[in-house]
Amino acid sequence: MALRRLILETDNRTGLIIKILGGFYYVTSDDETLECRARGLFRKNQITPLVGDYCKVRITKEDSTVGYIEEILPRKNELLRPPVANVDQIIIVFSSKNPKPNVRLIDKFLIQNEYYGVNSIICINKMDLDWEEGERLKSIYEKAGYEVVLTSSAEIDSLSILKDKLINKISAFAGPSGVGKSTLLNLIEKSLSLKTGEISEKLNRGKHTTRHVELFKLSIGGWVVDTAGFSSLDLENVTKSNLKDYFIEFNLYDDCRFSDCHHYREPGCQVKEMVNTQAISPERYASYLELYEILLSGGKI
Repeated sequence: MALRRLILETDNRTGLIIKILGGFYYVTSDDETLECRARGLFRKNQITPLVGDYCKVRITKEDSTVGYIEEILPRKNELLRPPVANVDQIIIVFSSKNPKPNVRLIDKFLIQNEYYGVNSIICINKMDLDWEEGERLKSIYEKAGYEVVLTSSAEIDSLSILKDKLINKISAFAGPSGVGKSTLLNLIEKSLSLKTGEISEKLNRGKHTTRHVELFKLSIGGWVVDTAGFSSLDLENVTKSNLKDYFIEFNLYDDCRFSDCHHYREPGCQVKEMVNTQAISPERYASYLELYEILLSGGKI
């Protein structure tokens, strides 16, 4: 799609924001990419346009070099990290090894997505490095009710299942640096040529290669967002009262003695009984307890 800078007459469009960079909003509409500014009224009304927003754009004779975003259309969802709107699913990417998978961070991603009502797919990458660990994680999260795909850039055939999940969807790839998000996308869509980074031997963490949020169109249909990697995630809207709601496997068991049971130290807790029988993963429950105790002490997760 060619970048459109010169428009000869007034033009009103509906489009999709695919990139925000240097104060400009790049909007795709009718197979063209328009370079747009946002009207000051958004700042006045405390509205921040996001990648993934559908918007109304006006382009005038008086200023034919850029368009102006006049209105942000209603969103079906909005994420803070990555800052993106209207996504159908988040692909949470971790590696089986190098860097070592951080289960607590996986769980925090899942909590965030449940809070915002966005579907999660967990992708365990670099399966060629530690197949046993990848299968262990797969077992934990499939038991919890999540879809898990296993991939390796060394085995191209392993990408077919993940690729099928992206067709005609707006998908965001998220996860720590160095787990191979950009590499996966480059293999799925050859034309992307996203920059990839190596692993820092000193810290065993990836070096940041993605600096801004951008939607990329897929030839198979759909869009993907590749976002900057990060090693922490703050969940400001999660409290000790609602944390249990975002561990979705807990919601299958509502026969606790107390209706307001937090599945902590209360007697007659069905969730704890299910942990003892392995119906609920002990690893997931341990993660819940760790986060709950932080909130109980007045901290933030």
